[in-house]
Amino acid sequence: MNTVAAISPKHAAGQRRRERLFRGATLGAALLVLALLGGVTLSLLIGAWPALAHFKLSFITREIWNPVTDQYGALAPIYGTLVTSFLAMLLAVPVSFGIAIFLTELAPGWLKRPVGVAIELLAAVPSIIYGIWGLFVLAPVLQRHVQPWLIDVLGPLPLIGKFFQGPPFGIGILTAAFVLAIMVIPFVSAVMRDVFETVPDVLKESGYGLGATTWEVIWQVVVPYARTGMIGGVMLGLGRALGETMAVTFVIGNAHRIGTSLLAPGTTISASIANEFAEAVGDLYTSSLVALGALLFLITFVVIAAARLMLMRLERRALGSA
Repeated sequence: MNTVAAISPKHAAGQRRRERLFRGATLGAALLVLALLGGVTLSLLIGAWPALAHFKLSFITREIWNPVTDQYGALAPIYGTLVTSFLAMLLAVPVSFGIAIFLTELAPGWLKRPVGVAIELLAAVPSIIYGIWGLFVLAPVLQRHVQPWLIDVLGPLPLIGKFFQGPPFGIGILTAAFVLAIMVIPFVSAVMRDVFETVPDVLKESGYGLGATTWEVIWQVVVPYARTGMIGGVMLGLGRALGETMAVTFVIGNAHRIGTSLLAPGTTISASIANEFAEAVGDLYTSSLVALGALLFLITFVVIAAARLMLMRLERRALGSA
């Protein structure tokens, strides 16, 4: 004989009450994130308004940065931020991809865990440690061995030669890019590794069963399946590179000028704020530094939004071809 357990009205009312509380709590958490984002945006705009109202569009288009005469322009920090981040990702993404592929597809079992733990430990190293290492270890090596070779070999070449001319300072845009690349490799490779591990084994085994080589399985099965997650990992690393402060401050040279050579000193938005905010005197000086922070916030937001749009297009394309 089948019996159906009856739910008491009191228990049902309690369940509905707990459901409403849960929905309200999750809605409140989501609204809190939006409120915090709006508060940060509003505070940056309020702090940056005096400088933006005074210099208007020239604040973005001018290279000058002179606290003595109260003349400020953000072009040099913007240039340094974008160039160092681009070079860092250019160096880091292929290495991160190779690490992730090796750990998921090629590494023997006894080697996977030690290398994976080492990658996670690199991600946990504080940025100031990378900066100290870059200043006292990496910069001298680049100055004595790498930069002279770049100047001699690539400097005389047409087109790209102008990027590798000048004295070998050791510190500069290229050194900062190397340090940033080393810093973002653990994050990008860890995300790619986790994404590659989600590829169903049956798909890879089907490729091998059809006679595909390891190279063909990687490029025709693993990469297309994990493409969206790979882009997400790259954007995570790019966000870290754009906002990095202390490590870049140590090795970039902190010069408010735009040089054609990648070997020359430069600056970034975050490095400029870290170097000068504590000693900023005057409302216009402080407002200009806050305006730099607002620009960095805007650049990061645009990068994230572009990444989301790219991912949405890839998802639609994948659904359309399915």
